[in-house]
Amino acid sequence: MSDQVFYSSRRSPVVSLSACVASSQTLATSAGLDVLKRGGNAADAAVAVAAALAVTEPCSTGLGGDAFCLFYNAHTGEIQGLNGSGRAAEAQSLDFMEGRGFSAEAPPPVFDALNVTVPGAPACWCDTLQMFGSRKLPLQDVLRGAVELADGGFPVAELTAHHWGRCASELQAAGRALGPDLLVQGRAPKSGQVFRNPALAQTLRELGERGKPAFYQGRVAKAIVDVLRENGGVMTEEDLKKHNSEVVRPVSIEYKGVTLWEPPPNGQGLAALLLLNILDNFPLKAKGHNSADYIHIFTEAVRLTQVDVLRYLGDPGHVTVPVDALLDKSYGRVRARSISTDRATEGVKPGLQTGSDTVYFCVIDSEGNACSFVNSNYLGFGSGLVPKGCGFSLQNRGANFSLIRGHPNVICGGKRPFHTIICALLTDSNTRELLAALGVMGAFMQPQGHVQVLLNMLEFGMNPQQALDAPRVYVHYDQKNGQWTVNLEEGIDQSVAEELRRRGHNVNSPVTGHMRCQFGRGQIITVGNWWDPSVNQTDRPIPRVLWAGSDPRADGCAQGF
Repeated sequence: MSDQVFYSSRRSPVVSLSACVASSQTLATSAGLDVLKRGGNAADAAVAVAAALAVTEPCSTGLGGDAFCLFYNAHTGEIQGLNGSGRAAEAQSLDFMEGRGFSAEAPPPVFDALNVTVPGAPACWCDTLQMFGSRKLPLQDVLRGAVELADGGFPVAELTAHHWGRCASELQAAGRALGPDLLVQGRAPKSGQVFRNPALAQTLRELGERGKPAFYQGRVAKAIVDVLRENGGVMTEEDLKKHNSEVVRPVSIEYKGVTLWEPPPNGQGLAALLLLNILDNFPLKAKGHNSADYIHIFTEAVRLTQVDVLRYLGDPGHVTVPVDALLDKSYGRVRARSISTDRATEGVKPGLQTGSDTVYFCVIDSEGNACSFVNSNYLGFGSGLVPKGCGFSLQNRGANFSLIRGHPNVICGGKRPFHTIICALLTDSNTRELLAALGVMGAFMQPQGHVQVLLNMLEFGMNPQQALDAPRVYVHYDQKNGQWTVNLEEGIDQSVAEELRRRGHNVNSPVTGHMRCQFGRGQIITVGNWWDPSVNQTDRPIPRVLWAGSDPRADGCAQGF
């Protein structure tokens, strides 16, 4: 495959009447659609997609990672969430880490076994079915598609093959060879090459037959502990056995007649809401899509948002996060007043660096239920450690812990780290009717991506596919040089880049080819075309049509029926 990737084609939004699935792998989308056609609901289909993605895109997601879920119940209008993130081993504390010679200035290498937190995804899958599923299909049936893909093999998609190879090479360069279960004769598979993972198929079968105990106790748990201990980790089988998902109440804000719902801390959904609250104080539509004025204001708002999130966000089971105060509209107005419209603000510094490699997907079923789901290993294959005979790698999410004493996100045994992965739902602020399930994965890009694609629809009238296709902005802080960079994707005019530089921004433009992965990969399904300014939305009744988009920066698609 060429090192270059071109985005020269176009996609129409996928439209359907009954149900729809959107994900970053076509085979995973098909697995979810199959579950819907067999009588499952949105939650059942989401778990099927999650498992299929664990097979087909292991360089982003898997059983060794974490997951978050939001579910919209069409019968009650209620939105509930699951926090499926894992905790640090009980033996880990700041004193322990300092005793190992680590500090805020010299943390463990990102692939170190001490950065492995308890994998939360398998429990989240089981709990999603238990809480939100149709009860028509057992877990074994929901996972059947993923088992067949792992056992019989599948052709690796083009962009996935590129990132699979890149992530495997990065691990090798850091002295960590990826386990043989995830390689073909010691190498990452090429685009179109058929890849089998019988070890993962067996793990998925056991999960389907026995549920959570199959992962958190017995063979798999022992294999996890063994590989960690061999590499200097301290996780125990008891750490795994006592893991549980947490039912959470999503956080939300209103913006021009719609309500955006996000997972609460320890996830960074708070960042998307803070960002939107600040931007609510500016006439964005009048500024023009991706103009210098628009991107300048967006950039300044992102910087303010990241500072607040990194200052206050941690595991609410260990620290108090002032969510209500941060999301108050008056606070958004105060932050907005600190933005100069013609000059970049100096001295805005966050204190944490994070990575990416995640999958986001969404499902809306024929009853109107919606499941917005995100699953992640963190940095590619995470730690790169593969438990023997299990077929998956272990995440390195603990790299996000702070080693600063007294920090809200300081490492502590049994604590969940600051988490970047988020999923979103959108409802009508007056009726609470579902408007969309949406998300964009990719580290700090996630809240930035959520807001950009939402504004593309709300302010600029783009359909879901256009909203995902449009060139994006990624505002990034590099701890090494203490500098903010505004990354502009190919398609944004170079005169905009020059004007942003004049205002004091460090600009990287244009970002092309495979480097566009930094702008994330999104999926959207909307109920109706509320985003279309030419349509009179008061004309009722109107047919219930689902409109869906899938990000061209990934290998996936949306499908409906």
